[in-house]
Amino acid sequence: MAYLRRAAAALLATASALLTASPTASATPSPVLARESFDRLPLGPVAEGRDWTSDTSDGTLTVTRASTGHGRELRIRTEGNGRAFLVFPRLAPPGNSFWARMRLRVDAFPTAPDWAHWTLAEASGQDSPTLVRPLGGQYVPTEKRNFYGVGSDLGPTGDWTAWKTSAPATAGRWQCVEFHLDATDNRVTVYFDGVPQPDLTVSTDRHGGTADPFVFPTFDKLKLGWQLYQADPSPSSYDVRMDDIALSTRRAGGCAS
Repeated sequence: MAYLRRAAAALLATASALLTASPTASATPSPVLARESFDRLPLGPVAEGRDWTSDTSDGTLTVTRASTGHGRELRIRTEGNGRAFLVFPRLAPPGNSFWARMRLRVDAFPTAPDWAHWTLAEASGQDSPTLVRPLGGQYVPTEKRNFYGVGSDLGPTGDWTAWKTSAPATAGRWQCVEFHLDATDNRVTVYFDGVPQPDLTVSTDRHGGTADPFVFPTFDKLKLGWQLYQADPSPSSYDVRMDDIALSTRRAGGCAS
């Protein structure tokens, strides 16, 4: 009997060790926060997908066959100063920092009114009114063209878009765009086709607003799409194509030419 009791005790100990060392329990969390390639969505108008919803006013989101001939992509269309965004509403990045990557094509940028301002990405959180716009830009009449810029609104640093002439916004061609929101110093960095754009970098004390520190909200939402803020723009409507979206705690890659 003593032998049976010892054997039973050994079996229980082995089972306990196996449960403790369960691969599920010890697996490293995935760095991916969300992905969308649109290939699994039906063709036609769309209002939601996996992990995302939408926010539109005088705008539409439509899944179409890819202009490259492979798979599907999203067509974003707005009229006037409308908006059309995919919204990732349950964002909770560890350390309040994350990377985003997408393929992007804007058919035409505004040429009027002067200083027309547009946004392609906006991150926010419920604990602060600050809107962080890691990808947007402005029509600069003195240069007669549009330039990309990082921006913000509604926070202590005010409403600003730090556009740079070193980052011209070119219509009608695909770009692979990445941005990194790093909460350690409230830093936004931007990359086009895998190449860093240091002139577009902003941080706590280096930005385009007031003398106040630029501080991230606790991010819980990211919007990707298009919004133009001024009425009666030229052209009067806008088409944006978007594909291969990835949100991650690490750089997703895939943008190198």
